[in-house]
Amino acid sequence: MGKIVSVHSYRGGTGKSNLVANLAALLSQGGRRVGIIDTDIQSPGIHILFGLNDDVITRSLNDYLHGTCRIEDAAYDVTPPTVLGKILLIPSSIKAGEIARILREGYDVARLNEGISQLVDRLQLDYLLIDTHPGLNEETLLSIAISDLLLVLLRPDQQDYQGTAVTVEVARHLEVPKMLVVVNKAIARRDFVLLREQVRAAYDVPVAGILAETEEMLDLASNGLFCLHYPEHPLTKTMAEIAARVVAE
Repeated sequence: MGKIVSVHSYRGGTGKSNLVANLAALLSQGGRRVGIIDTDIQSPGIHILFGLNDDVITRSLNDYLHGTCRIEDAAYDVTPPTVLGKILLIPSSIKAGEIARILREGYDVARLNEGISQLVDRLQLDYLLIDTHPGLNEETLLSIAISDLLLVLLRPDQQDYQGTAVTVEVARHLEVPKMLVVVNKAIARRDFVLLREQVRAAYDVPVAGILAETEEMLDLASNGLFCLHYPEHPLTKTMAEIAARVVAE
């Protein structure tokens, strides 16, 4: 049975999609089958990291939610050539009309969760990573609730700290089996040992890793997967440690 992992942040701009994409690549390196579903329907973008252009996307999560296809029919093989396993992505539509339709009409959240549950079996996945919409809304809460593991991503910023406290408390109420915190975009001059302990103490949740802000990540500008462009970089090694923690949980 595959493991469902939700990756969530209370605020946008935390680097959530970048983390999800790189974790998928690192998890699949050992020959695993990894799925990604982009449930950030209002502002999708993880497909860009895999070079999946909008003109190639003929079916998306939106089509499944509208009842015009099966959810597995919207899966695209985005496995990079150097990866041993398989990465299958279910993107959300980037078309303005489709986004406007979702915002105007909404969708059946129960159908989304049913599709998430079906994906693991139908695509024979070892891991399904859910790239959630920032903040807390109905679809995010339900996605978190059906997860085997929740990765909560935050920046070392006071607004993130407060919002993350709410997310952690809600996840506990939903009885999520396991939860880990990841700190992203930390300035290199920070004392990471102290920061890790402060975050762990604040939420009483294990810290899977602290990712430093780097010029290389900024220069890459979402043009590919960082871990493949910079396999020996300290940031890649930290992401690999986070991936190993996901496997261990």
